[in-house]
Amino acid sequence: MRLTLPAAMFVLVSTAALVSTGAPADDVLPTDTLRAIYIASNPVQAFVDSKSGETRGPGAELARELGRRLGVTVTIKPVQGAGGVLDAIKNGDADIGFVAFDSLRAVDVDFSQTYSLVQNTYIVPANSSIRSIAEVDKPGVRVGVAERDAGDLFLTRNLKHAEIRRNPGGEIAVGLKWMADGQIDAYAANRQRLALMAGRTKGIRLLPDNFYGVEQAVAVRKGNTVLLAIVDKFIDEARTSGLIAGAIERAGLVGVDVAPRTTR
Repeated sequence: MRLTLPAAMFVLVSTAALVSTGAPADDVLPTDTLRAIYIASNPVQAFVDSKSGETRGPGAELARELGRRLGVTVTIKPVQGAGGVLDAIKNGDADIGFVAFDSLRAVDVDFSQTYSLVQNTYIVPANSSIRSIAEVDKPGVRVGVAERDAGDLFLTRNLKHAEIRRNPGGEIAVGLKWMADGQIDAYAANRQRLALMAGRTKGIRLLPDNFYGVEQAVAVRKGNTVLLAIVDKFIDEARTSGLIAGAIERAGLVGVDVAPRTTR
């Protein structure tokens, strides 16, 4: 089933809800499949269960339910980093991508409203004198962060004194090695990822407060207003029904909250 919607037609979003497109002829989905992608190393979006091999997490549940409502098959695939998500959407290799909203990224893709807020913090060496977020942004402090990650974009705009060292692959293991080698004093990422790492790594400590609540959203190809309207309507319904909250709880995520209604 090829979902093609010309101007002034309507798209079925749920059993009772209709969204007016008012847009020029536009392919909502170019194939019979809703192709969803997420950042492989970011479990707040989705992750592969090590026991069952199933892709789980909020992004996976949202993608499957959206596909069910649209009556199409769903594929959910991991890609490398936020750049991988953005590139796949821009190139037409995916229909929707789970990635944090940022105004710089919105130049290349269109974003839905926010569906969850993911708190970001730091890990530091266990013997570090740094005890809170406020103590990080000081001269001489070196901060590691995944390159092009939402945390990178935020810290680039907001850190005034600390030095940023960017991790091109985004793997926290690289940041831990930098820390062990004395190359950085703190490593930034979302609390879920850092909590997992701190729980199985000796010699590091998770700071108790957060520097940024990252807005998790759904990216679609620039100008695909029809699909964007469908996704926005669906997120409203998923928030009201408890689907988002339930998906966060079922995934056992830490520091992730359902986002209130937002507009872009």
